[in-house]
Amino acid sequence: MFLLFLVIWIILNGRLTLEVVGIGLVLCVPLGFFFSRFMNYSLRKEFRLLSKLTWAVRYVIILLREIIKANFEVLRLVLSSKYEPEPVLMSFHTDIKRDSARVLLANSITLTPGTITVGLSEDGRFLVHALDREIAEGTEDSVFIHMILEQQSDAATGKTGGDV
Repeated sequence: MFLLFLVIWIILNGRLTLEVVGIGLVLCVPLGFFFSRFMNYSLRKEFRLLSKLTWAVRYVIILLREIIKANFEVLRLVLSSKYEPEPVLMSFHTDIKRDSARVLLANSITLTPGTITVGLSEDGRFLVHALDREIAEGTEDSVFIHMILEQQSDAATGKTGGDV
């Protein structure tokens, strides 16, 4: 936090001189101590937040990849004249504990073209409608579930990363 304050101070001054750095040190050291003492800031929390951020970026990249793949699959299904879609309503259970993580999974399924989450129960049961049986295959064992469960197990074992 101290370095962040110092960098912001230098940027706002617009020049890098010995006086600017000296005054910045005089101002940023007490400000850093204040944040550590009274604002409940710690370096450990900063690293935990950073690891959550890297997980979230990885999740978004995978979500975008799956959306693109599903777009092509739905496009193939819609444009095919000899293939008749077979809509399916499927139900599956996950071991995801946190409500926020379940909602994240439900929204990820809904954002993926060809599928929509119709229902979500408190015991971890999902009800999903898919445009075709082929699209529905693998939904109960998707990459999203694996990532969320991995994050959940990291939080349970105390590794940095926290919970979703």
